[in-house]
Amino acid sequence: MSKPVWKAMQRLLFLGIVLLLSLSAVAQAADPTPAPVPKVRPIFFASGSSRGTIGGHVMRGQHDIYSLTAPAGQIMSVTVTAPDDNATFQIYEPGTTVSRDADGALEFKGQALRAAAEGEMTTRWTGRLPVRGTYLLEVGSTRGQARYSMDIRLD
Repeated sequence: MSKPVWKAMQRLLFLGIVLLLSLSAVAQAADPTPAPVPKVRPIFFASGSSRGTIGGHVMRGQHDIYSLTAPAGQIMSVTVTAPDDNATFQIYEPGTTVSRDADGALEFKGQALRAAAEGEMTTRWTGRLPVRGTYLLEVGSTRGQARYSMDIRLD
């Protein structure tokens, strides 16, 4: 086999490999399967206590979701702290469901508590719970990875 033919075959082989790798990357990026909804983790207080602290870390665009069952009329206080001041939370009333929308974004279908709704950048909230049931608390990051601790108190 002549040297020019051999070089042409090498180039074709190289281009074929590059094309296959590109198509593989596009296929992975276009995967229509959305990420699962984050697991809702229940919050329990120690026996005889009405307060507790939970913590974790979350990347921007991702969410940690917790649930807390409480009676109507209780005063609930929630404070989230993060070393980089980049964690916020929302609180949703009982009956709220969580799913993914057509774009794969997390979607809460239900009523958020006043001053603790999406877009409010809540880091501290105190209020009277309007109804008995299981509330959802969603923690997110405003930028980068947020390490946080969240203190919750029921009075």
